[in-house]
Amino acid sequence: MEIIKKYFPEFTIQQLQQLEQLHFLYNYWNTKINVISRKDIEHLYEHHVLHSLSIAKVINFDKDDRVLDVGTGGGFPGIPLAIAFPETQFTLIDSIEKKINVVKNITKELKLNNVEAVHINAKQIKGKYSYIVSRAVCPLKELVSMTKKNLFKNNGNYVVLKGGDLTDEIKPFADKCKIIPINNFFEETFFETKKIVLLPLTKQSND
Repeated sequence: MEIIKKYFPEFTIQQLQQLEQLHFLYNYWNTKINVISRKDIEHLYEHHVLHSLSIAKVINFDKDDRVLDVGTGGGFPGIPLAIAFPETQFTLIDSIEKKINVVKNITKELKLNNVEAVHINAKQIKGKYSYIVSRAVCPLKELVSMTKKNLFKNNGNYVVLKGGDLTDEIKPFADKCKIIPINNFFEETFFETKKIVLLPLTKQSND
């Protein structure tokens, strides 16, 4: 938790309490369902919570925004972002039902009334969103192909957490993408190769 306080000193007591609860909740659910790899659960706050919250360093969601987290798995980046932005509505989806059940239980325990967790494939999701967030679920072109129908055309944006060399992956969107290294914000070694990809939905990226 100290690593969260280090980078987000502005969080309220309630937000810090909710984030602190994640330690117990994910350890509990991980004994039942492997939502986080066994060897990685001890790095929950750095590798999962803080990684998710890196998006909050570049995007300030407001109360009118609707955010779709595609392939949320155990709730990342959606749950940490929903804690950080309690007035913003988040929809977290995943095609694996047992993972969505974990997300539902965790959000209920945290009293996160701004989160809806849905067991559905991204191709089937309906509705329009201001932002689509995702954490290394699939190649960017595939993500756009599946979900471009769900973004508001005039002001919709993809905000995707990625790692490694993205040269080939972003080629179809190279003139529109903005790549932000996460180590601009966080000094830990884990973030050296981690990046945030920002892609606004324009006519070209919607074709």
